[in-house]
Amino acid sequence: MSDPWQECMDHCLEVTKKAGKMIREALQNDIAVMQKSSPVDLVTETEPESGAAHYILHQGEVPHSQILAGPFIGEESVAAGAPSVLTDNPTWIIDPIDGTTNFVHRFPFVSVSIGFTVKKEIEFGIVYSCIEDKMYTARKGKGAFCNGVPIKVSGQEDISQSLVLTEMGFKEDPAHFKTMLANIKTILTIPVHGVRSPGSAAVNMCLVACGSADAYYHMGIHCWDMAGGAAIVTEAGGVIMDISGGPFDLMSRRLIVASSGAIAERIAKEITEFHVGRDDTDG
Repeated sequence: MSDPWQECMDHCLEVTKKAGKMIREALQNDIAVMQKSSPVDLVTETEPESGAAHYILHQGEVPHSQILAGPFIGEESVAAGAPSVLTDNPTWIIDPIDGTTNFVHRFPFVSVSIGFTVKKEIEFGIVYSCIEDKMYTARKGKGAFCNGVPIKVSGQEDISQSLVLTEMGFKEDPAHFKTMLANIKTILTIPVHGVRSPGSAAVNMCLVACGSADAYYHMGIHCWDMAGGAAIVTEAGGVIMDISGGPFDLMSRRLIVASSGAIAERIAKEITEFHVGRDDTDG
């Protein structure tokens, strides 16, 4: 029998490679940078050109065009006024450049991230770390891969033996900024082996999935940052949950991923939450 989801995934793999190639080529040129909501919130001319939903979903001969036509959720669609509402319909959740600041500075962790949901569950995920030329893929129930080779989490259960990822950046709310820094101090003084900040949420999740790091936590990201990586972490045997320790909610703008439940639960216990809103109600 025909497997429409696999056909859609295969199509997306091909155009994701093209989007990654465009990003790599753009790095050879001067990068035009524009400011979004603040001096540290950036967008580039390459982002809307490189692989937004129209590019990723409508290149070449596409299977099941009625599925590929949408709906989709992404930074571009939200900026244009579309809602971030996840329904039971097959839905694309896309970030054409995850790690825009990295891209601007040519820091080598920039990814194209795609998640595909059916009945609000992630059916497959693709994250292409395009400067590294690493294609991470996962299909529900069929495992996770990097460049076609199976990957799995480290299995580490002792947080004191762990490398933990998070993201650091300026926050306009002084209380949120203070909490973010205090959380990093809390994790470091457990102690852990170290804290790293690669700059791409999707890549961070894949680093946990392939065992290069043992955990990642973040508050303030978006569903298009998480959807592709969530599939890959889950299929690699990892744990994904809310910052509170409850079930992961794709629209919540916060998550913990880890190589084991013990580490995820310890991070949830140690860190302090701050309000970041929701993608489906706050934009």
